[in-house]
Amino acid sequence: MSAIFEELKQAVIDGDEDITAELSQKVLDEGINPVDAVQQGLIKGIEIVGEAWKAGEVFLPDVMMSAEAMKAGLALLEPEIAKLGISEGEAKGKIVLGTVAGDIHDIGKNITGAMFTAAGYKVFDLGTDIKPEAFIAKAQEVGADIIGASALLTTTMVGQKQIIEYLKENGLRDKFKVFVGGGPTSQAWADEIGADGWAETADDAVQLAGRVLAK
Repeated sequence: MSAIFEELKQAVIDGDEDITAELSQKVLDEGINPVDAVQQGLIKGIEIVGEAWKAGEVFLPDVMMSAEAMKAGLALLEPEIAKLGISEGEAKGKIVLGTVAGDIHDIGKNITGAMFTAAGYKVFDLGTDIKPEAFIAKAQEVGADIIGASALLTTTMVGQKQIIEYLKENGLRDKFKVFVGGGPTSQAWADEIGADGWAETADDAVQLAGRVLAK
Protein backbone atom coordinates (compact mmCIF):
# COMPACT_ATOMS: atom_id res chain seq x y z
CA MET A 1 0.00 0.00 0.00
CA SER A 2 2.86 2.38 0.74
CA ALA A 3 3.87 2.06 -2.92
CA ILE A 4 0.89 4.16 -4.00
CA PHE A 5 1.77 6.83 -1.43
CA GLU A 6 5.28 6.97 -2.91
CA GLU A 7 3.79 7.31 -6.38
CA LEU A 8 1.46 10.09 -5.20
CA LYS A 9 4.37 11.89 -3.58
CA GLN A 10 6.41 11.64 -6.79
CA ALA A 11 3.50 12.79 -8.97
CA VAL A 12 3.19 15.94 -6.85
CA ILE A 13 6.96 16.52 -7.00
CA ASP A 14 6.77 16.12 -10.80
CA GLY A 15 3.83 18.53 -10.95
CA ASP A 16 1.79 15.98 -12.90
CA GLU A 17 -1.91 16.72 -12.36
CA ASP A 18 -3.18 13.82 -14.49
CA ILE A 19 -1.09 11.17 -12.74
CA THR A 20 -1.97 12.63 -9.31
CA ALA A 21 -5.68 12.51 -10.12
CA GLU A 22 -5.35 8.98 -11.55
CA LEU A 23 -3.56 7.73 -8.42
CA SER A 24 -6.02 9.49 -6.12
CA GLN A 25 -8.89 7.77 -7.92
CA LYS A 26 -7.03 4.47 -7.52
CA VAL A 27 -6.84 5.12 -3.75
CA LEU A 28 -10.62 5.48 -3.68
CA ASP A 29 -11.27 2.51 -5.97
CA GLU A 30 -9.09 0.23 -3.85
CA GLY A 31 -10.55 1.37 -0.55
CA ILE A 32 -7.26 2.78 0.73
CA ASN A 33 -7.57 5.30 3.58
CA PRO A 34 -7.77 8.76 1.90
CA VAL A 35 -6.37 10.44 5.02
CA ASP A 36 -3.18 8.39 4.71
CA ALA A 37 -3.00 9.17 0.99
CA VAL A 38 -3.15 12.91 1.74
CA GLN A 39 -0.69 12.82 4.63
CA GLN A 40 1.82 10.28 3.29
CA GLY A 41 1.46 11.09 -0.40
CA LEU A 42 0.29 14.56 -1.39
CA ILE A 43 1.59 16.48 1.62
CA LYS A 44 4.96 14.70 1.66
CA GLY A 45 5.37 15.63 -2.01
CA ILE A 46 4.53 19.32 -1.58
CA GLU A 47 6.79 19.53 1.50
CA ILE A 48 9.75 18.25 -0.53
CA VAL A 49 9.03 20.80 -3.28
CA GLY A 50 8.69 23.56 -0.67
CA GLU A 51 12.06 22.70 0.87
CA ALA A 52 13.68 22.58 -2.58
CA TRP A 53 12.23 26.01 -3.36
CA LYS A 54 13.56 27.47 -0.09
CA ALA A 55 16.98 26.04 -0.97
CA GLY A 56 16.83 27.64 -4.42
CA GLU A 57 16.83 24.24 -6.16
CA VAL A 58 13.51 24.74 -7.97
CA PHE A 59 11.69 27.80 -9.27
CA LEU A 60 8.27 29.25 -8.53
CA PRO A 61 6.63 27.80 -11.67
CA ASP A 62 7.72 24.33 -10.47
CA VAL A 63 6.14 24.98 -7.09
CA MET A 64 2.93 26.16 -8.74
CA MET A 65 2.77 23.04 -10.93
CA SER A 66 3.22 20.84 -7.86
CA ALA A 67 0.54 22.81 -6.02
CA GLU A 68 -1.90 22.28 -8.90
CA ALA A 69 -1.10 18.56 -8.90
CA MET A 70 -1.74 18.42 -5.15
CA LYS A 71 -5.04 20.26 -5.66
CA ALA A 72 -6.11 17.71 -8.28
CA GLY A 73 -5.56 14.97 -5.70
CA LEU A 74 -7.27 16.85 -2.88
CA ALA A 75 -10.31 17.53 -5.09
CA LEU A 76 -10.92 13.78 -5.23
CA LEU A 77 -9.79 12.76 -1.75
CA GLU A 78 -11.19 15.54 0.44
CA PRO A 79 -14.88 14.76 -0.20
CA GLU A 80 -14.21 11.15 0.78
CA ILE A 81 -12.36 12.23 3.92
CA ALA A 82 -15.34 14.42 4.82
CA LYS A 83 -17.64 11.41 4.38
CA LEU A 84 -15.75 9.32 6.94
CA GLY A 85 -18.59 9.64 9.38
CA ILE A 86 -17.99 13.22 10.51
CA SER A 87 -21.41 14.80 10.81
CA GLU A 88 -22.01 18.29 12.18
CA GLY A 89 -22.78 16.83 15.60
CA GLU A 90 -19.68 14.65 15.75
CA ALA A 91 -17.22 17.24 14.47
CA LYS A 92 -14.55 18.32 16.96
CA GLY A 93 -15.19 21.91 15.97
CA LYS A 94 -16.06 24.19 13.08
CA ILE A 95 -13.37 26.15 11.30
CA VAL A 96 -13.70 28.92 8.74
CA LEU A 97 -10.55 29.13 6.62
CA GLY A 98 -9.40 31.63 4.04
CA THR A 99 -6.53 33.62 2.61
CA VAL A 100 -6.81 37.33 3.45
CA ALA A 101 -7.76 40.15 1.11
CA GLY A 102 -5.22 40.95 -1.60
CA ASP A 103 -3.58 37.52 -1.40
CA ILE A 104 -4.34 34.64 -3.77
CA HIS A 105 -1.92 32.04 -2.34
CA ASP A 106 -3.65 28.88 -1.23
CA ILE A 107 -1.18 25.97 -0.99
CA GLY A 108 -0.75 26.20 2.78
CA LYS A 109 -4.44 26.90 3.34
CA ASN A 110 -5.47 23.89 1.27
CA ILE A 111 -3.10 21.57 3.13
CA THR A 112 -4.32 22.93 6.47
CA GLY A 113 -7.95 22.46 5.45
CA ALA A 114 -7.28 18.87 4.41
CA MET A 115 -5.52 18.13 7.71
CA PHE A 116 -8.33 19.67 9.76
CA THR A 117 -10.90 17.63 7.82
CA ALA A 118 -8.83 14.49 8.34
CA ALA A 119 -8.62 15.23 12.07
CA GLY A 120 -12.40 15.41 12.42
CA TYR A 121 -13.18 19.11 12.11
CA LYS A 122 -15.87 20.62 9.90
CA VAL A 123 -14.06 23.00 7.56
CA PHE A 124 -15.60 25.88 5.62
CA ASP A 125 -13.00 27.04 3.09
CA LEU A 126 -13.76 30.52 1.73
CA GLY A 127 -10.88 30.50 -0.77
CA THR A 128 -8.51 33.40 -1.37
CA ASP A 129 -8.63 37.22 -1.32
CA ILE A 130 -11.22 37.28 1.50
CA LYS A 131 -12.21 40.50 3.26
CA PRO A 132 -12.55 40.57 7.09
CA GLU A 133 -16.32 40.98 6.96
CA ALA A 134 -16.66 37.85 4.78
CA PHE A 135 -14.69 35.78 7.31
CA ILE A 136 -16.91 36.97 10.13
CA ALA A 137 -20.19 36.62 8.20
CA LYS A 138 -19.39 32.97 7.45
CA ALA A 139 -18.21 32.31 11.01
CA GLN A 140 -21.50 33.69 12.37
CA GLU A 141 -23.56 31.79 9.78
CA VAL A 142 -22.08 28.37 10.63
CA GLY A 143 -21.39 28.97 14.32
CA ALA A 144 -17.64 28.54 13.89
CA ASP A 145 -15.26 27.95 16.77
CA ILE A 146 -12.16 29.10 14.91
CA ILE A 147 -11.37 31.56 12.12
CA GLY A 148 -8.14 30.63 10.34
CA ALA A 149 -6.57 33.39 8.25
CA SER A 150 -3.62 32.76 5.96
CA ALA A 151 -1.27 35.38 4.49
CA LEU A 152 1.68 34.63 2.23
CA LEU A 153 2.81 38.19 1.50
CA THR A 154 4.20 40.66 4.01
CA THR A 155 1.96 43.28 2.38
CA THR A 156 -1.22 41.29 3.12
CA MET A 157 -0.44 40.29 6.72
CA VAL A 158 -2.35 43.39 7.82
CA GLY A 159 -5.51 41.58 6.68
CA GLN A 160 -5.11 39.23 9.64
CA LYS A 161 -4.96 42.19 12.01
CA GLN A 162 -8.05 43.69 10.35
CA ILE A 163 -10.08 40.55 11.10
CA ILE A 164 -9.36 40.93 14.81
CA GLU A 165 -10.08 44.67 14.69
CA TYR A 166 -13.36 44.02 12.87
CA LEU A 167 -14.41 41.51 15.55
CA LYS A 168 -13.58 44.01 18.30
CA GLU A 169 -15.45 46.86 16.59
CA ASN A 170 -18.55 44.69 16.30
CA GLY A 171 -18.43 43.30 19.83
CA LEU A 172 -17.66 39.79 18.59
CA ARG A 173 -14.07 39.27 19.70
CA ASP A 174 -14.93 36.71 22.37
CA LYS A 175 -17.14 34.69 19.99
CA PHE A 176 -14.35 33.17 17.87
CA LYS A 177 -10.77 32.05 18.25
CA VAL A 178 -8.57 33.53 15.52
CA PHE A 179 -5.58 31.59 14.19
CA VAL A 180 -3.06 33.08 11.78
CA GLY A 181 -0.46 31.43 9.58
CA GLY A 182 1.56 31.76 6.40
CA GLY A 183 5.16 32.27 5.35
CA PRO A 184 5.89 35.77 6.73
CA THR A 185 3.88 35.30 9.95
CA SER A 186 5.24 34.34 13.35
CA GLN A 187 4.26 33.89 16.99
CA ALA A 188 5.49 37.42 17.61
CA TRP A 189 3.12 38.75 14.93
CA ALA A 190 0.23 36.75 16.38
CA ASP A 191 0.98 38.20 19.81
CA GLU A 192 1.25 41.71 18.40
CA ILE A 193 -2.18 41.63 16.74
CA GLY A 194 -3.88 39.72 19.56
CA ALA A 195 -4.55 36.47 17.67
CA ASP A 196 -5.41 33.35 19.68
CA GLY A 197 -2.84 31.21 17.96
CA TRP A 198 -0.18 30.84 15.28
CA ALA A 199 0.97 27.69 13.57
CA GLU A 200 3.93 27.11 11.29
CA THR A 201 2.61 23.89 9.75
CA ALA A 202 -0.76 22.26 9.14
CA ASP A 203 0.05 19.63 11.78
CA ASP A 204 0.80 22.36 14.31
CA ALA A 205 -2.50 24.06 13.48
CA VAL A 206 -4.48 20.89 14.18
CA GLN A 207 -2.71 20.34 17.50
CA LEU A 208 -3.21 23.99 18.44
CA ALA A 209 -6.93 23.74 17.73
CA GLY A 210 -7.16 20.69 19.96
CA ARG A 211 -5.45 22.53 22.83
CA VAL A 212 -7.40 25.76 22.44
CA LEU A 213 -10.83 24.12 22.14
CA ALA A 214 -10.12 21.78 25.05
CA LYS A 215 -9.99 24.86 27.26
